[in-house]
Amino acid sequence: MAPKDGTIPEGYSMWSGEDRFEAHVGPFFIARRADDKGWKVAFRADERHVNGQGAMHGGMLMTFADAALFAIARDHKDGPGVTVNFHCDFVGPAKPGDWMEAEGEVVKATRNLIFARGIMTANGEPVLSFGGTIKKLKALS
Repeated sequence: MAPKDGTIPEGYSMWSGEDRFEAHVGPFFIARRADDKGWKVAFRADERHVNGQGAMHGGMLMTFADAALFAIARDHKDGPGVTVNFHCDFVGPAKPGDWMEAEGEVVKATRNLIFARGIMTANGEPVLSFGGTIKKLKALS
């Protein structure tokens, strides 16, 4: 579990993607999985992320899951990419203060596409299952 004081959790580093929206709703953190088979990402939910009922907003969960797809696919891409397909199932609640983590696996990677899936948890309890497809792009000049 991560500290609540805003420090970077042990074993994690700051997710340093160039996505300004993710920077706005984060910070997000990234770490190598304990089994060394990929990556996991995390963040501390706060009041900015809630809906009218005081639970985590579905849009925030999907934003984080989309970012997690790119972390999961990290070892299979060497440049920019875009999400071309995303799907999810909401399976449990989350609230401000919860430690959110997501990890998963690459199901298949081709020359142009990466197919991945994952699970997001709040304090270790399942919140969202998700999957999607990333299209690899050529580096922009």
